[in-house]
Parts: sequence; C-alpha cells; structure tokens
Amino acid sequence: MSGHFYGVGVGPGDPELITRKGARLIEQADVIAFHAGVGKESNARRIAVGLFPAGVVEERLTYPVTTGATDHPGGYAGALADFYEESAVRLAAHLDAERDVVLLAEGDPLFYGSYMYMHDRLAERFPTEVVPGVPAFMAATAAAASPLVRQTDVLTVLPGTMPEPELARRLADTDAAIIMKLGRTFPAVRRALEAAGRLDHALYVERASMPEQRWLPVAEVDPDSVPYFSLIVVTGDSLNGSRSRTTSEPAEEIAPVSKPVAELLVVGLGPGPDAWLTPEVSEALAQVSHVVGYGPYVERVPQRTGLTRHASGNTVEVDRARLALDLARSGEKVAVVSGGDAGVFGMAAAVFEAAEDPVYADVAIRVLPGVSAVQAVAARAGAPIGGDFAVVSLSDRLKPWSVVECRLRAIAEADLVLAIYNPASRSRTGQVATAQRVLLEHRKPDTIVVVGRDIGRDEESLTVTTLAELDPSSIDMKCLLIIGAASTRVSPAGVWTPRYVEA
Repeated sequence: MSGHFYGVGVGPGDPELITRKGARLIEQADVIAFHAGVGKESNARRIAVGLFPAGVVEERLTYPVTTGATDHPGGYAGALADFYEESAVRLAAHLDAERDVVLLAEGDPLFYGSYMYMHDRLAERFPTEVVPGVPAFMAATAAAASPLVRQTDVLTVLPGTMPEPELARRLADTDAAIIMKLGRTFPAVRRALEAAGRLDHALYVERASMPEQRWLPVAEVDPDSVPYFSLIVVTGDSLNGSRSRTTSEPAEEIAPVSKPVAELLVVGLGPGPDAWLTPEVSEALAQVSHVVGYGPYVERVPQRTGLTRHASGNTVEVDRARLALDLARSGEKVAVVSGGDAGVFGMAAAVFEAAEDPVYADVAIRVLPGVSAVQAVAARAGAPIGGDFAVVSLSDRLKPWSVVECRLRAIAEADLVLAIYNPASRSRTGQVATAQRVLLEHRKPDTIVVVGRDIGRDEESLTVTTLAELDPSSIDMKCLLIIGAASTRVSPAGVWTPRYVEA
C-alpha cells in the first residue's frame, strides 16, 4: 500500500483557471508540494493556496540555483540533478507512509515544468495521475484576443534559449509561434523575430491572467523590464484581423518583354561546415529574397529580414525547380540550393530539365559551384582521386538498377577509382552488397576502399578498408565510398592514387 502521487496543473495565475478536478484533489490532499526559488514565493502555491485544506503538510522544494553560478562539481545540471533526487526522496517518504501527495505545477505539469523530473523518478514506484492545466500561452493568447492559428496553420512552441539563428529559422518557417523562457534571452529573441520578418506580428505578454498582467507589441518592450513570467505570441493574424502570414505565389502572367531578363541562381552549399561555403555563394545568398530546396539544405541558410524559404521533400526535384523558375520569372531574386555541388547529383540538372519548357525562355540560369562530397571525403583520406576517377549513384529511383550494374562493371574493367554516392537508404539495403560482388568480379580483394560518414560534421568518421572486408551492413545514406584503382595505395601520410599509369 502507498499513497497516490498527483501532478496537478494550476494554470497560468488566475485561481479561477484551476480545473474542477485539480481543485478537488488539492482540497483532499494529505501533502501539497510546490517548487520555489531561493527567497521567493512559490507562484504555484500563490495560485492554489485558497484551496489548501486545514492541517495539510506543505513540502517546499527550493531550487538550489536558478540562473546564477554554482560551485557544484557538476555545474548547473549537476546541482539540479541532485536537487531532484533529494526532492523525490522527500516525496517518496510521504507516499510510502500512505499519504496522497499533490505536486503543484504552474500551467500544465508536462509543459516545460519541474513536475516532469519528479514524475520520472516516482511514477514507476507509486500510483500516479497527471491532471492537465491551462498552459500560460493559452492565457496569453486570450489576453491578446487575437486568433493564434486557423484551419491548417502550424503552431510551433519554441524556447527563447535556442541559438538565435536557429530560432529565426524556425520562426520564419511556421504560421504561428509561442516563445517561452524570456527574461535575459529577450534581446536575442527580438533580433530573431526581426530577422524572420515576424516582429510586426509579435505580442509580448507578461504574467498572463494575473492581476498585474500586461501585453504590448514586442517592438515596444523595454528589454530591461522583461521578467521570467513572460512569453511572446506570434499570431497567424495581425491585431486588426488580417492574415499576417501569406504564401508567396508566383505571378501568373509572364513579365513584359521590356523588363530585364530574369535570373535564377543554383548554388552548392558544400558538404556541411560553414567554412566550406564559398564566398561567391555566401554573397549570392545574402542578396536573394527566396531560397528553394530540400528541407535540410534550406535549413542551412541563415534566416534574415526579407528572406522567404521554400522547403520541400526529397523526391520532388522538378516541382521544386518549377517553383523557383516561376518566382524568378515574376521578378523575384531566387536561389535554388543543394548540398555539396549542385551539379553533382544536385538540383542543377533538375532546374535545366524544368527550364526546357518554353515558358521559362526568358529566365537565365546561373550555377555557382560548391565543394562536392567526393572532394571532402577524398581530402580527409589524402589523395585517392589523384588519378582518373568516376562517380556513380547507387540510387535506382531515376534509372533502372541494370544500368547502375552495367556502369559499375565498365568502371571496374577500366580500373578507374570509383566514388559512390547514395549507397543505401531505408528502402535500399542490399545494393552495396550487390555492388561489392560486381566489383570483386574485376578487382582484387585487397583493393583499397575509403568510407566517409558525415564528413565535415562533428560526428564524422573515416574508415579505410578493402573491397573484400567492406561490411555492407555498416553503410547508410550518410556515407560516401571511394573504391580505389589497382594503383591506389595506403602510405603513412594517407590514401593516394598516383597520377601516372604504368603501361
């Protein structure tokens, strides 16, 4: 036997916003616990204290540190981890004594709340129930009296502690947003809103539903006056009811002949690190108004004021190209982005394919090169492509596998170094093994193989093995393979292929 553990959301501040179920459990509790800062009143207790039964045991769980420094050997995270463990022990003692414990949570217990850390430690040991509460952002939206989202609008909840560029990107890519955890983060959040073009529709709400509640446009807020109990609502509507987010639609009519010829840029972002982005591409991206591309590549372009990003999936390259061409044709400054080099299994060919339509005859296409993945992997290994080499994609989405296999045989017979893109995916798991078998028909088992995974990123790895010892099950879509020629060798300095070929 034991007591029951309840996580009860008490809402954003107004005691009348506590649910009837939450109020009943508070009134019947043996023990009521709540979190508080050092020397501060518990906001959750302030909200619910009018419901406390006579003689109830109160457990004040005082944070050892909030935003200040700590001498704990584990730093801020270590201090809080110890605090949560100690708090769980205190509450468990009551539960073991068959006392029902209500842990109060501002807003909702499972929404950015400290209740969760007690839940993690106690829910498997004791009967537990979570009672939802009105989250602060709903009270803030009600205070502003402006619709948050409509129909198929997307709402994104973001912590203000996110890195500023990432926050700006996410704000630009959603219809409406809630930004929590302000206080000292407010200046960076404001800059992110401005960069995303959302500042004019961002509302600052302080102490929502409390007597001292206030709200005003973010642009008018004094950064030095922002408390922790505040948030920002970026609505899908403006204050006068008009839509604040509109979809960029290309003009339907062809631009008059008298206008200058439109131009579409197709750029390669390199394999990943910002240091591998060329100055030419950086300058081009700083001047365009629209960026079009596959989602993960579009995300790599920093958000800024006046930039609209159009992200799409991985199998709609020609549709993506047509969107970019339409935007350019309507007079917009547009860049289509690819990882690596746009001309190597990238968007450049798809753009030229779409541009064969006569309607795009007045759109000039300019391709800006980028560092390709094969160059990056080869550089990490040494100089494996120092001689003649070929590049093949194992993807059979746009060509039959029989063609891929025929080309692998021809390259193997010609003794060319071979770079393999797209070696595997979730749906293509057996093609590396097949390619290995085909190549071994013409290459020696000890042929050098370089496997580069996530080259240029923090988790990068480089493996040098042989064709016979290559493990196909270890290869995924993040890999690029370089299969050496007969002359490729490994020296103390690295893997390299001679420039000369002996007769």
